Amino acid sequence: MRRLRNAKILATLGPSSSTPESIRELFEAGVDVFRINMSHGDHAAHRTRVENIRALETQSGHPIAILLDLQGPKLRVGRFAEGHIDLSEGAPFRLDLDPAPGTRERVCLPHKEIFAALAPDTALLLDDGKVRLEVQSCGADFAETVVRVPGTVSDNKGVNVPGVVLPLSPLTVKDHKDLSFGLELGVDWVAASFIQRREDLVELRELVGNRAFLLAKLEKPAALDRLNDIVELSDALMVARGDLGVELPPERVPAAQKRIIRACREAGKPVVVATQMLESMITSPVPTRAEASDVALAIYDGADAVMLSAESASGQYPIEAVTIMNKIIREVEHDPHYRTGIDTYNLGHQTTAADAISDALRRIAQTLPIAATVTYTSSGFSGFRTARERPASPILGLTPHLATARRLALVWASTRWSAKSLAMSRKWSATPLIWPSRRASEIPGICW
Repeated sequence: MRRLRNAKILATLGPSSSTPESIRELFEAGVDVFRINMSHGDHAAHRTRVENIRALETQSGHPIAILLDLQGPKLRVGRFAEGHIDLSEGAPFRLDLDPAPGTRERVCLPHKEIFAALAPDTALLLDDGKVRLEVQSCGADFAETVVRVPGTVSDNKGVNVPGVVLPLSPLTVKDHKDLSFGLELGVDWVAASFIQRREDLVELRELVGNRAFLLAKLEKPAALDRLNDIVELSDALMVARGDLGVELPPERVPAAQKRIIRACREAGKPVVVATQMLESMITSPVPTRAEASDVALAIYDGADAVMLSAESASGQYPIEAVTIMNKIIREVEHDPHYRTGIDTYNLGHQTTAADAISDALRRIAQTLPIAATVTYTSSGFSGFRTARERPASPILGLTPHLATARRLALVWASTRWSAKSLAMSRKWSATPLIWPSRRASEIPGICW
């Protein structure tokens, strides 16, 4: 199957999209990678989803990637005696470790790590920033705050601490169980939530090994201060604009997104833009014009992939959301200004044979009417470096490993074939590095 575009589409599976028929429809509409969100559902449901994806892969003869998205540490207040409270501006409010039901004066915050990191004047955001508290005084087991932005707070609402690096491992007990489960099923990518520093990735890398590729989700402003370290230690990054947009002022999110994309482009690491891309399509069959522009701008900036969350997992129009996202990407990539923007990146090169060859391929594809650029790869590294150059011709990644072919599904422009999938297609033949002057559909021995 040849996608008539270079950027990829991730879609989250959920109640609206988990039947074999739904997964097939999503795949045929344009999904390249399916996301399994471990924040929702149980292992039995997720196992069935993975089995359905692998069955579709066998039927289609096309490698399909699965991304396991770990929940990470969720910081939440406790429960209230009446289920919720209304906080007024300027009112005092205490957070502590006392598990007793909360009142209008206090509530339990069962995370001693937060208290250890607090200082006077620190801001605390409740319920995705709808309520804002300011710390007046604090200790090892409490924080006295004043309400700066009033509102209603109900049971178990989330807490964000912008600008503070919390001494928390990104892996909870639940994450360890979910990770073992996912690796047992053979997922291709593992997404780590709330990465703040290089140590977070070192810990996860030791657990994952070479059984999957590692994607770091940037959801904390503190991660931006350590962006180069995080890029270096991960295999891909995600601009997770939901939580990032809670802790970072909204006007700074676009610049942060561009900075992350550029850092990944320079390093030759795939980058995914996610959250609220087609949010209105949860309940509407068409997106807003602003949402269409949002998706388009991510592609113009050079993102490898864009992602659907609730739109495909629990929305009313999952197939339509994938279909319009596919159309937007194709339209952008056919715009001459897209190519101009992509070619203006001054990426620089490492003094390696891989970069020398990849740079030469890009220049040849610009000069000659090349139908396809082919990379032979065992680990996927050659595919990453070639995609970094964004050549004008399609990239065909050939590998003897099905796992590598699946992992390349996240990478810009990479049409993947493994020895297994080529055997299924029965169209394998010896392949030169570059085919000139022919349409891709006419190249002998290649399935698109």
